[in-house]
Amino acid sequence: MTIVTGYSEARRSLVRHAPLLALALAMIAVALLALGPIGWRAGWWHFRFSLLSLMPWAAYFGVAALVVSALTLLLGRSRIEPRGIVVAVLAFAVGGLIAYVPWHYDRIRRAVPPIHDITTDPDNPPAFVAVVPLREATGTDRVAYEGAKIAKLQQQAYPDIVPLTLALAPPRAFARALDTAKRLGWTIDAADDAAGRIEASDRSRWFGFTDDIVIRVTPQARAAASMYAPPRAWGAAISASTPLASRATFWRCAPHPAARANPPASSVGR
Repeated sequence: MTIVTGYSEARRSLVRHAPLLALALAMIAVALLALGPIGWRAGWWHFRFSLLSLMPWAAYFGVAALVVSALTLLLGRSRIEPRGIVVAVLAFAVGGLIAYVPWHYDRIRRAVPPIHDITTDPDNPPAFVAVVPLREATGTDRVAYEGAKIAKLQQQAYPDIVPLTLALAPPRAFARALDTAKRLGWTIDAADDAAGRIEASDRSRWFGFTDDIVIRVTPQARAAASMYAPPRAWGAAISASTPLASRATFWRCAPHPAARANPPASSVGR
């Protein structure tokens, strides 16, 4: 009888503490996911450690919180107090949210090509000038297009990323492109209207990666621009905004469909 009573007490104690265990696992998952960008931005470790170690472990702890809280709610709901139920539900929600983030980025990584450069003119990508000295510390190829292999992958994945032709005079097309870059919140590094070149940079919100953009506007019917991002461990996943930003630039440059077709004057691309 004593053994049975002791076993029952231990089981009730475990059930009562299960919501707190689930919540603790969820909080560890939150901390691991938050430490990734914080540590990288603070210089504590390389971003690959954040992406390939901390992020997966955040997912594992999030899943563990999901499992423990779900089992608690399904099997022990009648044995725990209302406050315990609230804690278990909270742990389930937080654990699920944290587990979703790495899963989401991994899903993107598997769906897009492993490239971090996008250009509308692979044969003659616009070249950086002003930004080159700013990036020399990160490597000599930081703002150099990687060539045919990258171009082939890009064209297969993003066939719609092409130069944008505007039915505007070159000065007005340049002004529209510059205004679009400013409205997108980019940092303007150079704007040379005589050369028809705009150089800008943009920082990602989460990890603070810096993407460099060059836009070229010419009087001919073809022009191009490019966005170059630093090589990353999950390059495709974290850089997936690059083609989206390219599309955003195109559509914001053109005020309406009539301004995009049948050009007389100039083209803008990126």
